[in-house]
Amino acid sequence: MDSQPAFHLFGQEHLVVIFLTIFIPLALGIAVRITGSARVDRAVAICLALLLLTNYFGYAFYLWQHELFAWQQALPFQLCDWAMVTVIVALFTERRSWIELYYFWGIAGTFNAILTPNLQVGFPDIRFISFFVGHCGIVSGVIYLMIVRRFRPTLGSVWRTLAWSQLYLVVTLLVDYLTGVNYGFLLHKPEAASILDYLSDTRWLYIMGLEGLALLFFALLYVPFLIVDFFRSLRS
Repeated sequence: MDSQPAFHLFGQEHLVVIFLTIFIPLALGIAVRITGSARVDRAVAICLALLLLTNYFGYAFYLWQHELFAWQQALPFQLCDWAMVTVIVALFTERRSWIELYYFWGIAGTFNAILTPNLQVGFPDIRFISFFVGHCGIVSGVIYLMIVRRFRPTLGSVWRTLAWSQLYLVVTLLVDYLTGVNYGFLLHKPEAASILDYLSDTRWLYIMGLEGLALLFFALLYVPFLIVDFFRSLRS
């Protein structure tokens, strides 16, 4: 246990991960926009989807191989698991509903996990690598799709994503109750320091606080587009 590298919040490895999460999809998105190549776009989508799936099932196999696998903790009920499914569908479809859901879940949920990860080990531990490959792959997909598909959310996107989030909340609360696993941090706050530390310790107030944070983050993610629309209206 003593030989395990410790994770340092905003340490060198963490900052490199954050930089690459933004830089790589920006570079790929700009390249696809410049070339206008549907083939390159398809290749990027396939590679990103394979990366996410390989990381997800590969880590589960690693746990099973080392006799650390517990089915109760391996169920796909973290919000990032649901975001991963939406990004894979969004990469291969033009349906706006999947992209808008992916945008809000991917940035509000997954990017926050990247900034303040519930992680105790650092690079090159397999848990560090798997955590950031999975989470950064999701956020990279958001950035890539925003550039290539020219997606922009609407006010309706906020409410629709909030409605889907209620489904996630209800289902995951039930799964947490049946398994005793803290999926979605709905049973208690994460061990690592995060914004959730400022929420109430009373369970029902804590859940309401999570709902409020979700709405706040969704609204903040919509505000830049609202500002752009405002200035465009002034020019017209």
